[in-house]
Amino acid sequence: MSGEIILTPPLADEDVRDLEAGDRVLITGTILTARDAAHQRLARLIQQGEDLPVDIRGQIIYFVGPTPTRPGEVIGSAGPTTSYRMDPFTGLLLEKGLKGTIGKGPRSREVIESMVRHKAVYFAAVGGAAALISRRIVSSEILAYEDLGPEAIRRLTVREFPVLVVNDIRGNDLYEKGVEEYRRIHR
Repeated sequence: MSGEIILTPPLADEDVRDLEAGDRVLITGTILTARDAAHQRLARLIQQGEDLPVDIRGQIIYFVGPTPTRPGEVIGSAGPTTSYRMDPFTGLLLEKGLKGTIGKGPRSREVIESMVRHKAVYFAAVGGAAALISRRIVSSEILAYEDLGPEAIRRLTVREFPVLVVNDIRGNDLYEKGVEEYRRIHR
């Protein structure tokens, strides 16, 4: 696909089927946030056969720990964190119906294979643009693990939140494509 694609979570298989690594996407609607500590807790609940504190089916989780909110603002700076730290837990969440994740940096081969199996995608948000990204967040509400502070699970309402598809449901990887393209050009 070319141009910008609009996605509105929750997502179904049909919503991610035609996405390709490199596609520019604007997300409008609600997404969840979670980082390392929240992922550990979610994984422990899954392993113990317990219910999760939030329904992740069809959802997108943004790997972010926003800075404190200033007066008059909806949220503080909200830039992506490095995704590979969530890799040990991502497969379990994908099995439970998670359809997408947002972060920065590459994912492990195991996570990419799990995304293919469960028809899920990985998006990259631009690192270093946290203040700009936070302007696309309309509201923020803590749903679980308030004791984790910035790592609590939040529901964000976003409008035209810009991301790139890094890994699609066929296992294509934008980072690998970029390296191949660079090598081709600079031989």
